[in-house]
Amino acid sequence: MTRALVRPVTRTLPRWALAAGGALGLLLAGVPRMLPGRSDPWLCLTLLRAAALALALGLAFLLDDPARHTTAAVPAGRPLRTGLRVALVAPFAALWWVAALALVPAEGRPPVGAVTLEAAATAVLALAVAAAGVRFSGQAEPGTGAAVTFLVAAVAAPLLVPDRWTPFVTVDDERWGAAHHQWALLLAAGALACAAWTREPPRRRTVSRRRAPAPAG
Repeated sequence: MTRALVRPVTRTLPRWALAAGGALGLLLAGVPRMLPGRSDPWLCLTLLRAAALALALGLAFLLDDPARHTTAAVPAGRPLRTGLRVALVAPFAALWWVAALALVPAEGRPPVGAVTLEAAATAVLALAVAAAGVRFSGQAEPGTGAAVTFLVAAVAAPLLVPDRWTPFVTVDDERWGAAHHQWALLLAAGALACAAWTREPPRRRTVSRRRAPAPAG
């Protein structure tokens, strides 16, 4: 069944949204190479975070499926269809991130493991917002609303989070290690939310009442 789904699912992937997010992200990651002088680590980290956000906004469209309502009755459930979409895009997203890291000059590149954790959490949270749009609104193409919601949340988060919750620190901050424990929590929370919201919605049970037979005579 999975093999049979690969081709139709591939045809419905939002290629333009993913390509736009990926292209913008690579452009942002490559900005330090265009500037004269030694690369600033703070600027490189900020641009890598912006690149990860650009790709995440493209991934917010990943669950868009114009034929969603016509495929709801097929034997393959929503978790399988959603998982297949993620599996088809994940290798390209990983290669994209390697390219984004390579574009950043070595002298300004932040610790690869830590910034990769941030990018993974950002991508998974964007998918969670898209999954919530599918689950609670029933829209076939929730990508636009999910992207706007996620962008607003990403911009507002550094301003609204309390001081003790500081995932947006810089490399030279002594809280760098603690901040990435928080990023790991965000990644786990996003993954759990995706798993919960990609389940099939509960179906209402309808009880049919049988009419009593009419009395004879």
